Amino acid sequence: MKHVVIVGIILMGIILVIPSLLVVWHSGGQNEQATEEVMTSMDQVSLEETVEDLEGELTVSVFRSQTETIEEVDFERYVAGVVASEMPASYEEEALKAQALTARTYIIRHLTNPGDASLPDGADVTDTVMHQVYQDEEQLKERHGDYYEEMMEKIKAAVAATKGEVITYQGNPITATFFSTSNGYTENSEEYWENEIPYLRSVESPWDKESPRFNGEQTFTVSEFEAALGVSVSGDQVGSIVERTTGGRVGKVRVGSSEFTGREIRDALGLDSSDFSIQRQGNDIHVTTKGWGHGVGMSQFGADGMAKEGKTYKDIIHHYYKDVEITNADTILGGYVASNQ
Repeated sequence: MKHVVIVGIILMGIILVIPSLLVVWHSGGQNEQATEEVMTSMDQVSLEETVEDLEGELTVSVFRSQTETIEEVDFERYVAGVVASEMPASYEEEALKAQALTARTYIIRHLTNPGDASLPDGADVTDTVMHQVYQDEEQLKERHGDYYEEMMEKIKAAVAATKGEVITYQGNPITATFFSTSNGYTENSEEYWENEIPYLRSVESPWDKESPRFNGEQTFTVSEFEAALGVSVSGDQVGSIVERTTGGRVGKVRVGSSEFTGREIRDALGLDSSDFSIQRQGNDIHVTTKGWGHGVGMSQFGADGMAKEGKTYKDIIHHYYKDVEITNADTILGGYVASNQ
């Protein structure tokens, strides 16, 4: 009944609400970049207006993983906290707007399609990559220090500017997956996960080649490599690529006498990407990668690149999610209310 009451509040106009397997930019510390750039002007929306836009009576029950408590967070402030946690605030305004749409779409999809058995009683979502990373004001101030106010002004303005908008496919909120940096192309959903999702198709993302996360390298001893994969390797030839995906990542690779998917290798070794090559040098095995993340959905660095070229957040959404619409949340929530009465 909680969400039925909440949705009723939304539809009365008190406040308007705002993906799973996300890749979190901040986890590698890479969002602490060029913080002076967050001063980018958003003159059309004042801070006072955006703060008012983000206040309301709708809340999200967030399970805080560090304290193992449930916190009631104002809905739009929750979305702002997600955007601040998932994308560098130094990114362009239109990229932040696109990220706000993914966050809002995710939580609406989650509320209207519940069923996560792993959630504690009374919680809507966690604050981790299991759902969406959310950091509160205290955590964000600690992370960004003196730049906190400027950063949040920019993020709140992006959230307010997209108020009420969600991404839909055939009338339903999408699984708005995103990641940090591609290898130059995004991935078809079924080539990384199991299900073919019509709007998660491989598209070109050339902007990512300028990302500081485009190239990566990790080194393992032979024993570490063998233990992680449960294989035995000999000689200089460690891995032979059997198949590539549409997006140019490793589809299948043979290591020793065993065959793995690119994702299996990535997961086992903790690689940045499933686009990799493997070389042995003495007792060390070097793995080089291109991109950072699963590669399905919106590239965050690509979104910023598009924005720098003058593209709008709607252009970004329609590029990375095929044949979708940007819809007012009321259209979805009306059916949700009726189905729960």
